[in-house]
Amino acid sequence: MSLLDDDDAPLCQGPDPKPRPPGFAVPPGATDCHAHVIGPFPLFGLQEDRSYTPPEAPLAAYRALLDTLGLERGVVVQPSVFGTDNACTLDALAKHRNRLRGIAVVDPTVSDETLERMDGNGIRGIRFNMLFRGGVDLDHLAVLAQRIERFGWHVQLLIDCRTLPALAPKLARLPVDIVIDHMGHMPASAGVDHPGFKQLLKLVRDGRTWVKLSGANRTSTAGAPYHDTIPFAQALVDADPTRLVWGSDWPHVAIPGPMANDGDLLDLLRLWVPDERQRHLVLVENPARLYGFGD
Repeated sequence: MSLLDDDDAPLCQGPDPKPRPPGFAVPPGATDCHAHVIGPFPLFGLQEDRSYTPPEAPLAAYRALLDTLGLERGVVVQPSVFGTDNACTLDALAKHRNRLRGIAVVDPTVSDETLERMDGNGIRGIRFNMLFRGGVDLDHLAVLAQRIERFGWHVQLLIDCRTLPALAPKLARLPVDIVIDHMGHMPASAGVDHPGFKQLLKLVRDGRTWVKLSGANRTSTAGAPYHDTIPFAQALVDADPTRLVWGSDWPHVAIPGPMANDGDLLDLLRLWVPDERQRHLVLVENPARLYGFGD
């Protein structure tokens, strides 16, 4: 394990230290479906094979963010900088069993006993990260999907959806649901008519794929206030609002340029999903189904 920055793992900025509340009333049971807890480093060290070096983003800071935004629940996603060592993520879940669920990254050799313990601790899926080093290769996707089926987990993918047309047949054979991060993580300049985004819409309409409405400050090419992302979110809502969830993406690792305020990002949801009933689905009902809150 190493905490040292190097040319292959440059330091990245931390989140805005003063998040503001959103400008609308967040409904009870609202959930942030995508965030990372990182550190403290004396307890949870970063792996050497990584694409960036983040500052600490400890559980207490994430809990404070949820409280500021008025969100009752959160989903902690294993970041690539920890590889398949899920100790930091599991520690967060253990401290907030009712409030948090988690997504792990697991090695193909993971034991059934370990998967069972993770399930009991609140893990609800496994992640494949194709954009940053430190993940598990898609060659292991089918085997791992079969192993997690009995838990009712899903496979979460961080990919650029421009690659989806080639990947879609493989995804169609999986026995579990699929969750796509950050609206497909495609630059907004590519447009909603790009074949990859059209493939994403088809997957959503087919009923076994979920998409996270998140990452505006990653995919926008116009910059703040990220309004060039609105057509993508609204196209996903038109495809099926019951398959969408919202995520803050806190602490926004490996993002260059000015850091977005999390209150502004949550406010953007009103433009992405202007209908209040559909926003309730995205913030409350859909996350409860996908992550088993209340089970």
